[in-house]
Amino acid sequence: MTKPSYNSIARAIYLALKDKHGGERATIMHRAVDVLYRRRLLRKAGNILTELEKIANAEDGRIVAKVSSAKRLDNTTKSHLMESLRKRYQAQEVSLVEVVDEKLVSGFKVEVNNEVIDVSGRNKIHLLQTYLTR
Repeated sequence: MTKPSYNSIARAIYLALKDKHGGERATIMHRAVDVLYRRRLLRKAGNILTELEKIANAEDGRIVAKVSSAKRLDNTTKSHLMESLRKRYQAQEVSLVEVVDEKLVSGFKVEVNNEVIDVSGRNKIHLLQTYLTR
């Protein structure tokens, strides 16, 4: 018997909860946790919740982008980045989670869902090095 993917479990939970309120939601969540426990997937709940959050955000037109840079981004850069991401992903709302990473020389790296956009100086140097050594 194959195990379902985290995404398929999260999608099933999302569809079961959609348009439900109060006690009905609590019952569905209790049953979902029970199923995860019986299938020995409870320790993977964090991964399933991450996928559930992605699905809910996509349905509501939201994206959460993790932005890594050598130093904190100024407000102008943040607003330009948020507008670019909003257009690229056709989102109504964009949230940025900033991470300062001293390993990045310049530029930044953006992670949205399962996609990474790396416009860091470190990546550009690596690409140049790879090109020159071929």
